[in-house]
Amino acid sequence: MYVESLIRTTNNAHSSEVMTVPKILIVYYSRSGNTKKMAYLIQKGAMDEDVEVDTKDVKDVKVDDLKGYDGIIVGSPTYYGGPAAQIKDLLDRSIKHHGKLQDKVGGAFSSSANVGGGNETTVMAILQALLIHGMVVCGDSSGDHYGPVSIEEPDQRAERNCIRYGKRVAKLVKQLHG
Repeated sequence: MYVESLIRTTNNAHSSEVMTVPKILIVYYSRSGNTKKMAYLIQKGAMDEDVEVDTKDVKDVKVDDLKGYDGIIVGSPTYYGGPAAQIKDLLDRSIKHHGKLQDKVGGAFSSSANVGGGNETTVMAILQALLIHGMVVCGDSSGDHYGPVSIEEPDQRAERNCIRYGKRVAKLVKQLHG
């Protein structure tokens, strides 16, 4: 059963230890479907690392949900060089949990309509909010340094970077919370 696979029980003669699998939330807003595709590619990479992953449209995420995850990856299309209002609203409401997201792992990704369309500024705006919460941000020394980006629909480069990012974030979550 799926739930049973999420809890590993180790029994020996003297003790019983229950370890929960680290949990990652991938939350996104997507009008065209491009950011949603990226979210599920990131999920694919993360799940390769044996973590629990919930991938949700921002409209299905309550700000109180954020506390229940060890890692939070936020994705948004780029609107005027920044995150969509729906993502910005979630980040603004997250002030309710200021200090309670400390040491969770964070990440960001973005899509835009064209090269120079503001992907990096969007990713950086999301990362700034996560850093203010005291979250540990996962970067990458190769590829998309701040987080995966796509110009319109994810191409092979963006797909590879999304899957790689999911794996990298999941490994860091396991190192810190596994």
